[in-house]
Amino acid sequence: MQRPEFDSIKDYTEFCKYYWYRDELIKICKAHGLKATGSKIELNKVVEAYFSGEKILPEKKKSAKKKEVVVTELTLDTGLIACGFTFGNRFREFFKQQTREENFKFNVDMVATAKAVKESGDESFTLGDLLDIYYGKKTYATYDKSALQWNKFVKDFCADEATGIFNERLKAAAALWKIVRESDIKKEYSHDLLEEYKHILL
Repeated sequence: MQRPEFDSIKDYTEFCKYYWYRDELIKICKAHGLKATGSKIELNKVVEAYFSGEKILPEKKKSAKKKEVVVTELTLDTGLIACGFTFGNRFREFFKQQTREENFKFNVDMVATAKAVKESGDESFTLGDLLDIYYGKKTYATYDKSALQWNKFVKDFCADEATGIFNERLKAAAALWKIVRESDIKKEYSHDLLEEYKHILL
């Protein structure tokens, strides 16, 4: 089934059958006078609220002065907000020392958590808490992995040996994804899906 226009969709369940890019969600929210900022997950929540009769309106810009960062020495007890936490080298080096991992990388749950802490203004949350998030000892905010549907689709497409018939696999994957995205088909790659639409892709 072809994806309908947003205004002809009756409820959130029907809306979820289709894949929407973040840019499309922003346009939908703006067109309906809703909050149109944030991640794709946040925008989906705005749309969900809209279908249940609640309007999440755009936030008024705060004119509060930014606090000056005074923390110079980082410890596990240092507040995330107090030290002006970013995902830059200073903090990567700190976590590299704490974990003793030479190639330390922030994971997606750390990113989601830091964003949530800053948005809520939670001054009690520390770098030690963020380390616990890294090790999976605590949960604060988790990254919604459904936002990675396209990545998984391409990975699974390329892993299927049958897709070796395409000179440009990525183009073929994108063409197949477009069919899936604009329909109510499950947003996952399968060999059966390839067989069904191979004639269009060749």
